Amino acid sequence: MSLNKAPKNHVFYRNQNWHYPKIVKGEGVYLYDEKGKKYLDGCSGSAVANIGHGNKEVAEYVKEHVERIAFTHLSRWTVDSIEDCAAKVAEWAPGDLNHVYFVSGGSESTETAIKMARQYFVERDGASSSKWKVISKWNSFHGNTMGSLSMTGITGRRKIYDPMLINFPKIPQFYHYRNPWGCETLEETSIKAAEALEAEIIRIGADNVAAFITEPVVGSAAPGVHPTKTYFEMVRAICDKYDVLLIVDEVMAGFGRTGKKFAMEHFDVVPDIITTAKGMSCGYTPMGACIASDKIFNTIMVEGSGHFVHGHTYAGNPLSCGIAHKVIEIMEREGFVENAAVMGDYLMEKIQTLYKYPIVGDIRGKGLMIGIEFVKDQDTKEPFDTKKAVKGMLTNHCLEEGLVIYPGGGSVDGVRGDHCLIAPPVNITKEEVDELFASFEAGIQKTCKELGYEI
Repeated sequence: MSLNKAPKNHVFYRNQNWHYPKIVKGEGVYLYDEKGKKYLDGCSGSAVANIGHGNKEVAEYVKEHVERIAFTHLSRWTVDSIEDCAAKVAEWAPGDLNHVYFVSGGSESTETAIKMARQYFVERDGASSSKWKVISKWNSFHGNTMGSLSMTGITGRRKIYDPMLINFPKIPQFYHYRNPWGCETLEETSIKAAEALEAEIIRIGADNVAAFITEPVVGSAAPGVHPTKTYFEMVRAICDKYDVLLIVDEVMAGFGRTGKKFAMEHFDVVPDIITTAKGMSCGYTPMGACIASDKIFNTIMVEGSGHFVHGHTYAGNPLSCGIAHKVIEIMEREGFVENAAVMGDYLMEKIQTLYKYPIVGDIRGKGLMIGIEFVKDQDTKEPFDTKKAVKGMLTNHCLEEGLVIYPGGGSVDGVRGDHCLIAPPVNITKEEVDELFASFEAGIQKTCKELGYEI
């Protein structure tokens, strides 16, 4: 039975069991509610508001662009802001990922990628091509539309929709803290996780596999989890060996979040497709993209039919493209990607000290994309009973301390497991990092006490 805590109005809120404080203003890394309480946005909403709130330069640009042109449809027109944004995204993307298909968010970008992968093989091999399956992973999240949810490996998100989903194959994540192989090092876990891909391709037949999709640094499903470079070196070789496209989901990790323009720069491997969104426009407009390699673009659009059988009303919206370009320009000019690397290292060093609290099980991440997993017992890694609602408990205690975190769960077995993501705006200062950490530690202390631990 619903707790009916949500405001009584005409909004279909996402969760009727949450009370939803009303935010009236955002400025820099802070949000302010209607009662005047100030919150440090320690998760950028959902790793979206990466250059903070209330950016005046973006606001002025939006006004100018809206007055000039707000909307055209990409099936008939092009606009300078669309072309300029695509050029800038291609410049930031690794290798030969030079072709940008704009959409409105992360779910659309991953769904676009799997349709692009399927059409690539149809254009190359003919309509009888049997390559259509997409291998994904448990402890992964790729979106909530039917295609992207079919790839998602969070059972709690999928359960009620299972009869409607494509039964895409899943393999284990490079989730070292709870790896199924008993590996003692991250390198060993990375190797086993890559070997699992080859085993699954052989099991279902390479002739049936179009693509493999993976996050470089895991987002909401197991925040901060990442492999060693060996993983992507092996995966790239396996995909090439079996004629499988490599799709990397950088919806959360892309555009500076991990201290690199794209997280794949940490691994020195170029995928065939990158999907991205969130930090691409930093929340100033709904925006996403599917970035394709020369090989994929040329096969479909130059040597093939020349028509990608796909489209959305707001795909390539000139206003959104212009805003995204302006945001990327600001990040580049102000050195925010480099700041994410420096502040990420500083925050990670401070967060490592939280192992002194008995509920902190694992800390991992890159740049300003840091995940913390909470456990009942540090030695056994036993998770809390879901009835304890630890993620909600911690969230409320952090809000009391003026800090917003990104809570999550289900990483242990699809049901159990409490964790959170710390992902503040990438323009955060050292003083603001200190404030974030102090509030976070205070929230953990309160949670320990409520759970009955002595600290």
